[in-house]
Parts: sequence; structure tokens; C-alpha cells
Amino acid sequence: MRPTVVRVDLAAVRHNVRTLAATAGTEVCAVVKADAYGHGAVEVGRAALEAGASWLGVALVEEGATLRRAGIDAPILLLSEPPVAGIGALLDARLTPVVYQPPFLAALDAAAADRGETVSVHVKADTGMGRVGVPPRAWTDLLRQAAGARSLVVDGLMTHLACADEPERDVTGDQLAGFERFLAAARGLGLEPRWIHAANTAGTLLHPAARHDLVRPGIGVYGLSPAPAVDAAEHGLLPALSLVSQVSFAKRVEAGTAVSYGHRWAAPTDGWVATVPVGYADGVPRRLTGHGEVLLGGARRPIAGTVTMDQLLVWCGDLEPAVGDEVVLLGRQGDEQLRVEDWARHLGTITYELTSQLTSRLPRTYVGGQPPAAG
Repeated sequence: MRPTVVRVDLAAVRHNVRTLAATAGTEVCAVVKADAYGHGAVEVGRAALEAGASWLGVALVEEGATLRRAGIDAPILLLSEPPVAGIGALLDARLTPVVYQPPFLAALDAAAADRGETVSVHVKADTGMGRVGVPPRAWTDLLRQAAGARSLVVDGLMTHLACADEPERDVTGDQLAGFERFLAAARGLGLEPRWIHAANTAGTLLHPAARHDLVRPGIGVYGLSPAPAVDAAEHGLLPALSLVSQVSFAKRVEAGTAVSYGHRWAAPTDGWVATVPVGYADGVPRRLTGHGEVLLGGARRPIAGTVTMDQLLVWCGDLEPAVGDEVVLLGRQGDEQLRVEDWARHLGTITYELTSQLTSRLPRTYVGGQPPAAG
């Protein structure tokens, strides 16, 4: 019943997956963790696979299980180790786990043996991200343990790039050199896995040496920029998400009239103020107060006063808005466009944070053709 919706263009998702695959010249693992960065993991996952992605990537066992319940049968890479207690659910969902800790590797091997199953794993090296992964001093020991496991097959070797979206820095080159040493250690133990991968979106777009057999784009799948130095539009990617609402109330006010909490804004002249039923409980950052704009009547209009939990106000000046008029917070209206990158610039953050915090209060609708249901 809400007039406020997130619209996701699945044709844009398919275009982006094909563009990333063509750029890399490799297979693609489309990362759909965090409900596809707020876009809807099941729908985006199906679209990505339809466009040629070979894999989907998730962060949590629960995320992978959701895809399986939706009938998606493609390989799903679990990007971080769950607690040991989650191994049973991991195996039930037929996920391919990324491994990097000896206790988890041992527990996974034992659980697979108990079930009479053979499980493929991808071993992750920490080459400088410093988050998770086998540290260099332990590479040989962990690889030897994985190679000797009874019920595990090392089908992949991987790392993660920390600064691929900052092309002026040398960090990525250093990490890739370290990754080559990790691969050499694996080959020295007789490991020749099918999948070698290191590249996130920025790595895919900017660093040919990171591409290997598989790339793991996340934000690029959604047509969004990893960082100001890597603009998605300049690489032919299309934004998939729009956030659209309507005017729910309009009134004319006199110059000097203050509105919203704290009276931090007052009308500069006589004019019109529109109320829009969307706020920070939906994921519109309160910090857009004093910065944000919307599209209304084909033009950019400033947010008037404090963004509140359920509503925000828009200064329309001489334009008289009508209840039901379309208001675009993200996306296109006429010749104008508001990008997630605009919000990120105003707020000093990244696109990833902004779409992934659009809450479940917002209905998601899908355009651009629904891919067929899997299964």
C-alpha cells in the first residue's frame, strides 16, 4: 500500500554481468551477499546466472540457504567461514566454503567424512587485506592440511584485494605478487585447483593481473561505483536501483517559515513545501539533512529541514506540487538523474553502505524482465 518503492532493473543487472565478464575474459562469481546489497538476492541471483555468471557469492550460510530454497542450483561460494556449529547447515545447503583456519578445516573434513561426502573448498590467503585468510607464515601448513584431508578437495585458491579501487597506490601489485607466492606453494604440494581468483569489482575493471580464472564482482553487478576513482558509468555499467515515492501532502508557506525537527531550515521566500512518505527508517540517511535533493517535476529540489523517521520535506519554490506527484530519491526523472554516488559524496561514505541499508520496510519491485525461476 506504500507509494514508496525500490525498483530494481534486472536488465541492468544482466547487462552489468555481461560487461564485467567481457572485461575480465573469465568466469564470473556474482556476489549477492547482504540481500544483493539491498537489491534482492534471489531475483538478482537468477538474473546474474541468466546473464552467464557461473557462481554466486554469499557471506552467510543463511544467505546461501535462502538461494537454495528459492530453487537456485548453481555453485554458491561461502566467502567466510561460519562457526563450526554451522557446518551441518553449510553441507545441507551444498555451499562451497572458503577455508583458512585449521580447526574449521578439520571439523569440516570430519563432518563430510561422517556423511560420506566429498566437499570442494577454496583456500583463502591473506596477502594484505588483514581481515581473514591464511597468514603467509601458515600458508604451507594450511595447504598441506587441506591437501591431506580425507573428504575435502581443494578446488580453488583465492585472496582479496584491499586497495584495488585506489589505482594510484602500489598495494594491489604487492598483494598480487604475494598471491603468486601462495600459488607457488600450492603447486609445490601438488595442488592444481580449477579456480584461481582475486578480483573484486575494482580488480576486475582496473587490474588485469588479478583476473585469473574467476572474478568476484559485487558492487559492479549493481552498476555502482566502488570508489570515486572508479566510476561505474565510465566502465559501461548501469545502475539497477531506483528509490521512488510520491507527494503525500503539499502546502504553501510564507518566507521564514521553519519546518521539521529542530527548525534547522526555513523557507527562503514564499513558496511550496511537499511532504514525501519516506525517511531514515527506510534507509534514507538522516545525514542528508541540509545536503540531499530529490527529483520532482523534472528538476532537482532540496530536502527542506531534518529527515525524519517516516517522512521528509521538499522545497518546491514556485512549483505547486500535487498529491501523487512522483518523487525520485535515486534514479532518473526526465533528463535528470540522482545517483547513489551523489549520496555517498554528500555523506563521505561508499555506495555499498547506502543500498545495503535500505530497509525491508521498502517493497522491492522488479522491471526489465523476470528471469525464469530456477529448479
